[in-house]
Amino acid sequence: MRGHVVVAGTVIAVLTASAAGAQRIADEQSRRQAIEFYRAGQEFMSSERFDKAAESYMAAIEKDPLFTVAHYQLGQARMSLKQYASAVQAYRNCLDAMESLHHLEQSNKFEVDKQRQETIRELRTELNSTSQKLDPLKRTVLEQRVHELEQERVPYNGTFRPPAFVLLAMGSAHFRSGDRDSAASEWRAAVEANPTLGEAHNNLAVIYMLSGRKTEAEAAVKLAEKSGFKVNPQLKADIRKLGD
Repeated sequence: MRGHVVVAGTVIAVLTASAAGAQRIADEQSRRQAIEFYRAGQEFMSSERFDKAAESYMAAIEKDPLFTVAHYQLGQARMSLKQYASAVQAYRNCLDAMESLHHLEQSNKFEVDKQRQETIRELRTELNSTSQKLDPLKRTVLEQRVHELEQERVPYNGTFRPPAFVLLAMGSAHFRSGDRDSAASEWRAAVEANPTLGEAHNNLAVIYMLSGRKTEAEAAVKLAEKSGFKVNPQLKADIRKLGD
């Protein structure tokens, strides 16, 4: 039944921020080196050399702790290696890093915005070079995130709100490690952050189905499909088999 769960895809990783606890923006040389390590990691991911990809992402993070996309991709590599606890930690570091950047922007708006623009350029390059390899859903998600970054304007006195796609990925890591409660908590937070995130609704339907909660599972399926997500017919069949 775990096959019903959709693990967040690699291309959803689209951010720039700081490592957990970091309070300093990397210099230009370190930033350039980090991007090179990140690109190498992406190549390793494409060839399914996930251990090498993880090494490259860690090297990128060491050079530029503000490079959050590398934190997220490290989580994706750990997921592919079935190192779920490490994946959870990578995603948590990503969220902590993003919160640090949120606060750093108050006093470093120019530098933070510069890195954001660099990330957009990097993602557009990735999208254009790999578009033929991406399924429609992943391509749409990547394009949406680029658009979000272009429109992003952080309110300095606002409260940091974790983005849905990172919460979705963290929930998947918890689920794969057997921690359904934590998975459900992250996926609920994901749909609160983005009510149209069909994958999270789908995954919550799985949790409810496994818990025998038919009504909630059916409601989650409806929300997933309303968002345009294609729910596995077997999941709907499994839910129908539940007692009322």
